[in-house]
Amino acid sequence: MIGQFGAVVPLDPDHHATSLFAAFQADDEDDWTYLSYGPFPDVEAFAHWLDACARRDDTLFFAVEDAEGPCGMAAYLRVKPWSASVEVGHLHFARRLQRTAAATEAMWSMMHRVFTEGYRRYEWKCDALNAASRAAAERLGFRFEGIFRQATVYKGRNRDTAWYSIIDAEWPTLEAEFGRWLDPDNFHGDGSQRSQLVMPR
Repeated sequence: MIGQFGAVVPLDPDHHATSLFAAFQADDEDDWTYLSYGPFPDVEAFAHWLDACARRDDTLFFAVEDAEGPCGMAAYLRVKPWSASVEVGHLHFARRLQRTAAATEAMWSMMHRVFTEGYRRYEWKCDALNAASRAAAERLGFRFEGIFRQATVYKGRNRDTAWYSIIDAEWPTLEAEFGRWLDPDNFHGDGSQRSQLVMPR
């Protein structure tokens, strides 16, 4: 999934481990708070974990790249062709990728692929305490569906899970807004946006 600001490509541990580890190492360890894994002590441990991710047959992992190279991860999981539903998850963006056009474009690319292939429902789930993830979901057009209380336990603590989704009937309107926002004319020469992404509520 190649865009004007970056790309979303299949995870290749041999190719991505060193660059991703370096990008994540530049950030605060608190960025791993709401993931069930990490931070990793060294590149070897990180590469071993990436290799296990790439080998999974129930989750499709991707590296997210900006103009400088790999700096984020994302995945399709809980893929259910029989009900045409899929979830986006395992989202971890280095600070340099967060709040950038490349990050938004990556999320649009993954949505676009899902709905183009005929899926009816696209899910986003996160810890109910993760305010940044919840704000990102709403900015991208996901609708809040509710809280699953005490849904799981990770890193020694309870997690209430906030559920969000986009369904196929909503997608044409959302895609039109993504198209407007991603138009090259909406960006200054330094890559900053002229107007914000505004999703219908």
